[in-house]
Amino acid sequence: MNNYVDEQKPTATPFVEIRNVHKAFPIQPNTKPAPAVEDVSLLIPHQEEGDFVAFLGPSGCGKSTLLQMISGLLAPDKGEVYALGKQVSGPDPQSVTVPQAYTCFPWLTVLGNVEFGLKTHGIEPVERRKIATEYLRKVGLGDRLDANPRQLSGGMQQRVAIARTLAMRLPIVLMDEPFGALDAQTRADMQEMLLHLWQGEKNLVVFVTHDISEALLLANRIVVFSSRPARIIYDLQVPFERPRPQSLLYDSQFVKLSQVLVGLLKHSESESPDSVSQSGK
Repeated sequence: MNNYVDEQKPTATPFVEIRNVHKAFPIQPNTKPAPAVEDVSLLIPHQEEGDFVAFLGPSGCGKSTLLQMISGLLAPDKGEVYALGKQVSGPDPQSVTVPQAYTCFPWLTVLGNVEFGLKTHGIEPVERRKIATEYLRKVGLGDRLDANPRQLSGGMQQRVAIARTLAMRLPIVLMDEPFGALDAQTRADMQEMLLHLWQGEKNLVVFVTHDISEALLLANRIVVFSSRPARIIYDLQVPFERPRPQSLLYDSQFVKLSQVLVGLLKHSESESPDSVSQSGK
């Protein structure tokens, strides 16, 4: 199913609109560029309560490339990207990104790391300290304000990165497999923390993952991509109510949907790029 064109026109400016986007990169110098994203169109309508959309696909399929085009860090070769009605033509001031790698500045304290982005946006010292402290408390690091990042575990460092991102209070948050390097228990804890924070922020989270269970636990909607070059092959509205405990992993409907998604991904990998259907049918 292709949700680019809705039967009912959204009443508010969409969070994100992607129109027939293409992107290619040269594999080697002086060679013809190989497509990474091919003819992707997607509409994420605005919702007052926010939204959580997962981009699911095989590793290396082009999901992160599409995320970078939404952020404005990459320009499409063809097509257009809009964020809240404005065409993205460079780094977008309405969005902020959490990368997969731990991105704490080692020369700053935990508090200093979260204050950094606020400082670049001109927030006065007293106010930015107040905001940074609030978000570090929200991610469970209210007692580590003066710690050095190297004193923290990987999970704690990623909590700092999430606090720094959310403290900007921007309407669009882009997350590129932020929990991919974490152990299973830490990952589960981080997923639960992220959902709690998102429900309070009421913004849009676009979350890149190749983990089917993670997508089903976190997202309202899962956009499934083919193997490289990325094309949309399925668009799923996740049927589970919130909150979603980890025990949902063993629910029969959850298992069934997981198997459907596994089948879609395996089918896309076995098909040649030209034979993958954009409709998912």
